[in-house]
Amino acid sequence: MLEVDVTLTQGGFRLDAVFAAQAPIVALFGRSGAGKSTLVNAIAGLVTPDRGRIAVEGRTLFDARSGIDLAPEDRRVGYVFQDALLFPHLTVRANLAYGERLTPPHERYVDRARVIELLDLQRLLDRRPSGLSGGERQRAAIGRALLASPRLLLMDEPLASLDAARKAEILAYVELLRDELRLPIVYVSHSLEEVTRLADHVVVIGEGRVLAEGALAAVMARPDMAMLAGRFEAGTVIEARVARVDEAHGLTTLAFDGGELVVPNLDALPGEPVRARVRARDVSIALTRPEGISIQNILEAKVTALASEYGAIVDVEMSVGGATLLARVTRKAVAELGLRPGLGVHALVKAVAIDRRSVGFA
Repeated sequence: MLEVDVTLTQGGFRLDAVFAAQAPIVALFGRSGAGKSTLVNAIAGLVTPDRGRIAVEGRTLFDARSGIDLAPEDRRVGYVFQDALLFPHLTVRANLAYGERLTPPHERYVDRARVIELLDLQRLLDRRPSGLSGGERQRAAIGRALLASPRLLLMDEPLASLDAARKAEILAYVELLRDELRLPIVYVSHSLEEVTRLADHVVVIGEGRVLAEGALAAVMARPDMAMLAGRFEAGTVIEARVARVDEAHGLTTLAFDGGELVVPNLDALPGEPVRARVRARDVSIALTRPEGISIQNILEAKVTALASEYGAIVDVEMSVGGATLLARVTRKAVAELGLRPGLGVHALVKAVAIDRRSVGFA
């Protein structure tokens, strides 16, 4: 359980954040300058709020009223920054040892050999940071933070400086940490792909305030998320399970409350729970079930609302069983099809629009 209720002023910026979350990974999502980094710095003890309280698993880190303000080294919080910030004159082995020395021996619960194995650091131990790739530096930084045996791991946009291949690599390691170490993580990002893949609970930050919070699928289904996520990234998240794998065609079928969704192969086993993000721009609408088309996903749906409008563009909200889909269409299409709340339609989603980056394992 992470509990935050703070006010903090820095120059002309004011942060007012109140939320409580109990989930393996809590994502702080928002645009640059929203206050995400300021908030994690307050949790880490790098900045001091003007008022309020911060607690992790019932342990108070900060309480202005009671005069509690634990020093950063006493908070048992690991921190992975955007840039790895390894000690350049030390090898990876020595950087890891530094993290371990931050915690008294009797309080260490993280096994060094296991962390090295999880993060695939064995062949890097005798190298210095200058001889590592961006992804390797971040893995070493994560290892250093873990070997301090933290009770909470903060990750502040750790993929911001990496290319697509290195991002995918680090995301896979973060999933391993979540599943094997059971360490609570606060993950800061302005990328919906990262949030969908990793997060269980989302806190949306904007202009220093919490604009929305809750389970990932519930928050992503909110009508106002189209504005918060950005015009071209609006969409929803479907909670599903792997139903079957079509190895011959490289496809995976996901089953959810509203039917089935075919996506490119996920390397997952039947029964595994997953979350699939479907962008509004990848969804089309038909009044009758079409035939003779390449689109693999044709779902029976009902229009529930005509949501956000952007000039000639309208976001149409639909229910598909217990799930929600958004379709981005033109205002002309709305008029020609007679789209209105309560109308039964078919939602069309291309399988190739939902790749590995858009799917997270719950």
